Parts: sequence; C-alpha cells; structure tokens
Amino acid sequence: MHNTSENITDYIKNKALEMGFIACGITEAIHSDNNTTAYKNWVENKYYANMDYMAKNIDKRCAPTLLVDNAKSVISLLYNYYPKKIIPKQNNYHIAKYAYGKDYHQVLKKKLWELLSSIEEKTGATSSRVFTDSAPVLERAFANNAGLGWIGKNSMLINQKYGSFVLIAEIITDLELDYDTPVRNLCGSCTKCIDACPTNAILSDGVINSNKCISFWTIENKNNMPEELKDTFNDNIFGCDICQDVCPWNKFATPHNETEFLPHADLFTMNKERWESLSEEQYRTLFKKSAVKRTKYTGLKRNINFLTKK
Repeated sequence: MHNTSENITDYIKNKALEMGFIACGITEAIHSDNNTTAYKNWVENKYYANMDYMAKNIDKRCAPTLLVDNAKSVISLLYNYYPKKIIPKQNNYHIAKYAYGKDYHQVLKKKLWELLSSIEEKTGATSSRVFTDSAPVLERAFANNAGLGWIGKNSMLINQKYGSFVLIAEIITDLELDYDTPVRNLCGSCTKCIDACPTNAILSDGVINSNKCISFWTIENKNNMPEELKDTFNDNIFGCDICQDVCPWNKFATPHNETEFLPHADLFTMNKERWESLSEEQYRTLFKKSAVKRTKYTGLKRNINFLTKK
C-alpha cells in the first residue's frame, strides 16, 4: 500500500492506542503567536517563581522548527496515570498521584522511541525528536491544538473522556501528516479549581502564579519554605492534586493499566508518624526510580519538617 499522509496518520494513531496511549492527535508544526504572547506575559509577570529555566528558550517553546529541522508535524499523545487505588488521606501526608510509581519520564520515553521506530519502519528515516515534559515545548498548547482536550482554568489539559489525570508526550517530526482541530473549551462558568486552591495560586484568567503553588514549593523550590503559606499546604509534601480532584471532568477518570505506575506496597501503610521518622533507606525503598527522587530525601524531609514545626 502506498504511504499517503492519510494512511500513515491512521497507522500512527492506531499504533499509539495499541501501545497503551489513550489518545493521539496531530497538529501542524507552526509557530503560535497566541501561545507566545500568553507565555511571554506569564514570564514578564514573574509567575515562574525561581524556575529560571522557564524564562529561557521562549521562541523554542512556541516554534517546533527550532527544535527539529524542517519540522512539519507535532504528534501529541496522552497517557493515563489515574491510580486504581488512592493512598489513604486520613492522618497522612500526600504526594501527587503522578508520582505514585516509576518516573513517567522513563516510562513514556521508552514508549515514544518504540512508536517512532515503528513509524520509521513504514516511512523510512525521519528527522524527529521525542519529548515528555523534558524540553522547552508548550505541550498543553500542542495537545489542545491537536484536539486532545482544552486547557482548563487550572491550566491543566482536560480531556472530555478521561479528565486531566493524563500525561502529555509528543513526537516532533518532518513527516507531513493529516491534522486535527482543537476542541471547544467546556469549563464554562465553573470555578471549582480556582475556589479550591488553598494558596490562591490560580488566577481568575486561568494563569498559575507559581510563587503560590504548592507543587512548585514542594518539588522545584530549593530554598526555604514560605512561612506565610504554611497553613495552606493541606499536608501535601510532594506536588498537589487539589485543583484536579475537585474538577467535575475527573469523575470520568478511569484507572490506568500501567504496572510501572503502581506504588510500592508500603506507601499504603504510611501515616504522619511514619513519614516524620522516614529514614533515607526507607525513602530509597519507597521511591526507587520514582519522580519523587526529583526533590531528593533532603527535600522531602524539609517539606515534612516544614509542616510539623510549631
């Protein structure tokens, strides 16, 4: 069969679903002025806190051709991470659901290379790169443009069928493919995420002020914790799911089937007392190959101590 853009596009989407991705959409690899303006405004307002890398490579974030020579298409993919079993909340500290199991960067990168290899078996060699939250790419904007969901007021990509507990990945390639169209924003007048954010990090226009975001403070921050926000952390010690947990679209979330995302069994036995006495050896056991390694043992203990000190 002759490889037309239509049948290669169909092949990519079918193969992606076969590999466990829950959705695949494709958009043209063009510079987006709208996304550039919104991102520049976010940077100019210094909403990136001390994540200085977020203020760099702005042009690359919005122009795929600066990341991949002769880029024609952005293949956006979603992967479900909603857990079958939620770690108990009572008398406990909380970690974000995406960090329950193995670091998603490792899991998804492997799948992306496998998908790209499969594509090139059909098309021959391409000029392509794979990404998952690992380079200056406006992933949510590309996924939105590819029809995989809309960007909610909490800045998360929301898929009508699966909600927002999804990971985004992409392949930027020089293949010319058939393109999808954006879907309508269905948040309407709902403000549940804005109302629920205990630190008021979500601004009225759906912009996140990282200077107030619990996820920033418990993961990315390398400095002292903000005393003025201490009473609003709601026992979160790595990341925060509050704005997603209250989102009505997440009533459609279904458990994932990824064994690598399953938490260590001992995480279900943790309580505040055990967290507070956590040793480095226990930390390494609980979070082997986990995204929680990003904050290191010292960072996690800092977060716990911050919440416990009088």
